[in-house]
Amino acid sequence: AVDPDVDRLVLVCEDGSFFGEENTIVVIAKYILQNYPGNSVVSNLSTTRAVQDIAQEYNAQHFESPVGESNVVDLMKQKKSIIGGEGSGGIIFAQSHYGRDALVGIALFLSYLSNVNYSVKKIKTSLPSYYMIKHKFFLQKNTKFKFRDFVDFKIQFCQNNNLNYILIDGIKIYYQCGSWSHIRMSNTEPLVRLIVESKSEERALEIKSLLIKEINTLST
Repeated sequence: AVDPDVDRLVLVCEDGSFFGEENTIVVIAKYILQNYPGNSVVSNLSTTRAVQDIAQEYNAQHFESPVGESNVVDLMKQKKSIIGGEGSGGIIFAQSHYGRDALVGIALFLSYLSNVNYSVKKIKTSLPSYYMIKHKFFLQKNTKFKFRDFVDFKIQFCQNNNLNYILIDGIKIYYQCGSWSHIRMSNTEPLVRLIVESKSEERALEIKSLLIKEINTLST
């Protein structure tokens, strides 16, 4: 399935189950890195960690960009990466052109499918598996929320707990358990976008609950 401007691709398994929008870039990156050894892949900060896992499997470098197609493209050009994309189903294949293209994604996926001769369901189960939560925290009309103060608060939290973080687009926090969270202000709506990914649903929900509590505490 594609969206109206045909730049995002999502897949459905042969039994009707959802392949997963995050898995589009994962499976395509796996196919490309198999065939272009020594290359690298770019995904944005809100995309599943499974892309990084696939890169490590094929001894490839993985780079993260701010959210947005143009940011992924810019970093691909800078790092000379052959493949890039976003967890929303966007695939960017430099050998074709520097833009999200669902038709290119379809061609690459069908090529991979014909090579491995597996069912789509079996391909899905062969990929790294994570539990992701995508949440929109809407700010009430009269609510004042200083995002910079929240970021400063989380920076201090990371430093106190020896956690890695990135500040190129909001703040992304990497937890010692392998989970991560990405918190950023929407560029188009009065809301905070929150994405959490973990190996377990329980841990993902725990991180989400804590972040929402902190946002509420800093909102007036």
